This record gives sequence, C-alpha cells and structure tokens, in this order.
Amino acid sequence: MNLDDLKTLLLVRDQGGFAAAARTLDLNPASVSRRVAEIEAGLGLRIFQRSTRRFSVTEAGEAFLTRLAPLLDEFDAALGSAETLSTDPGGTLRMTTSVSFGHEVVMPLLGGFHAAYPGIRVELILSDSNLDLVRDRIDLALRLAPAPAGALISSRILTARYRVVASPAYLQQNPAPARPEDLAHHPALRFPLPGFRDRWMFRDTAGRVTEVPVDGWLICSNALSLRRAALDGLGVALLTDWLVGQSLRDGTLIDLFPQLEVTATGFESGIWALYPTKAYLPQRVRLMIDFIRREAGRAAV
Repeated sequence: MNLDDLKTLLLVRDQGGFAAAARTLDLNPASVSRRVAEIEAGLGLRIFQRSTRRFSVTEAGEAFLTRLAPLLDEFDAALGSAETLSTDPGGTLRMTTSVSFGHEVVMPLLGGFHAAYPGIRVELILSDSNLDLVRDRIDLALRLAPAPAGALISSRILTARYRVVASPAYLQQNPAPARPEDLAHHPALRFPLPGFRDRWMFRDTAGRVTEVPVDGWLICSNALSLRRAALDGLGVALLTDWLVGQSLRDGTLIDLFPQLEVTATGFESGIWALYPTKAYLPQRVRLMIDFIRREAGRAAV
C-alpha cells in the first residue's frame, strides 16, 4: 500500500463511487473496485459498503478517511512547497469560469501568472454553463455562488458584493429611486435566473431585509451585456462589484443604494474555486488558486 492507494480511497469517497473515481483516474471501474478491495484487505478494514443498488462509506471507513485526509493534505502542501522552490512547475491547466469573470478578472491576471510560472500552459474555457468537471476533464472551475453544493471540493477565493446601478444619462431622464421600493417604477435589466429576474433583496445596517419585486423589458443571460445596457441608459441593473467597480470609480455608472447590501440569492456570495478532489490536486491548480486569490484581492482593494 502506498500514497496513491490512500488517495484512491479518498477519491472514491469524494466522487461518491467507483465509476466516478475511475473517470478521474482514466481507469476501468472494475480495476478501481478491485484495487480498493485489495487495500481494504491489507488494512483489515471494510471502508466501503457495496451493493447493486447502494454505495456508502462504513462508519469505520469514515473515521479512517476523516483522519487520513488532513494528513495527505499536509503531505501535498509540503511537497508543493518543496517543488515550488526546487523545480519549475509545468503541465497544462484546464480551467473554466463564466464569460464575464473570465474577461474582467482572470484574463488581466494571466500575463502575471505566466511570468511567474512560464512552464504552465493554461487552457481557459469561458462558459456561462456549469461544465461537468469530471466528464470534461476540468482541473479547476471558478464560479460565482452563495455557497457551492454537491460533491466537489470548494474554496472561497473572493467575496462578491452586488450593487444596483444606473448611468448618469438614465438618471437625467428618470428620478433616482430614493428607496428600494421605488424600483417598481424603473425598468430592471435582468438575468434569466431565479431571484434575479423577479425580486431583489436589500439589507440595511440594522440587518432588516426588504424584498422588492422588479420587472423590465430586457432580460439577458450575459453580465457584460447587462453592463453595456446599463451604461447605455436602458434601465437599472443588479451587478457584482468586480464587474462595475471601474465604472463606479469613473462615474459612468452610479450606485443607487451605497448604504445597503443587495443580492438576488444570498448576502454571502463569493467566487469559489471548485475541483474534483483534494486527493489528486496538481501543483499547478494550487498555484493558480493562490495567485488569483492574492492578485484579484489586491486589485479589489
């Protein structure tokens, strides 16, 4: 039994079965199942309970894997630190994120990342659809969400704040809303997503939350296009700070409710790094996550 065997056990648990783990490892599910059985025999411990209908982790197996995971994390971190100091990281990093976040945040950072790690090739897949990381062989996904759900491993790299904005030209033609309820008299530029398209939420400094119904003639699935519509004076828009920060600084967009927190889903939204499992986290993935967290956070200050 070696480190790869132990990582295989964690991978099977994190992926929820032998078939999903086999896809990550590019192996036959039967071979992964056989190898796990051999590991269990060597340990004298049943880690997984199998049947034709159900897969689960045994109580003893969960206790073992819970203690094992941080030990392997520490080993990988120590190895990664040593590799960074002693070798030039390499390989191809396949990562995905939304079109808007990729365009506004990731692309401006790639030149600096390449200068720091010239041996790493980056394959960036911009898509507003959530790709299947295992099926599409994605090493890293960056997603905007209140908190990711599911079996993927996640780590928050940035906090996201939403703002309700409009252009000066729009406000010259329409009275600025004095309170959130006044948005009922303004055309909202909306995403075709639950919450975003029909009601926005506001929270004041006392923690009181107000839900405001919104409506409008334009619904668009792309955040860059909604920002363009807001800049063109077509209405008011609910957009993230990393998308409208420069426009707010140069005055081409106005924050209508700077004293309030705003959201359409949850007030703790952020940009999350998602990857299939900690057990097989390449060094290049760790380096990209740390680089974006550091550099994007510095740019936001």
